[in-house]
Amino acid sequence: MSKKNKGDKFGYVYSTDPNFRIEEEATEQETLEPAKQVLSVWLETKQRGGKAVSLVSGFVGTTADLEALGKLLKNFCGTGGAVKEGEILIQGDHRAKILDWLIKKGYSKTKKL
Repeated sequence: MSKKNKGDKFGYVYSTDPNFRIEEEATEQETLEPAKQVLSVWLETKQRGGKAVSLVSGFVGTTADLEALGKLLKNFCGTGGAVKEGEILIQGDHRAKILDWLIKKGYSKTKKL
């Protein structure tokens, strides 16, 4: 395979549009301090085969910080989970535990739904 048509980091190889410009990736927001974060914690069972999942959403910050917060919550609850599409999913109904932990760590404006 020839290297002359390898494209750029976005996957574009060639464009016939003379005004085509490659848009730079959006930069992530800085992570707000915990006291300014407004997080929502709720239980969801839809699309999960009847299994309960505690969701935490509303985090403003980088994906690395979101992943770190998700890992801390999973370790604290002693269960599995994931971070997907800006939300932290914790397996099981751990709303009270999560809410108490977030308040203890300084996330003062959390909402339980």
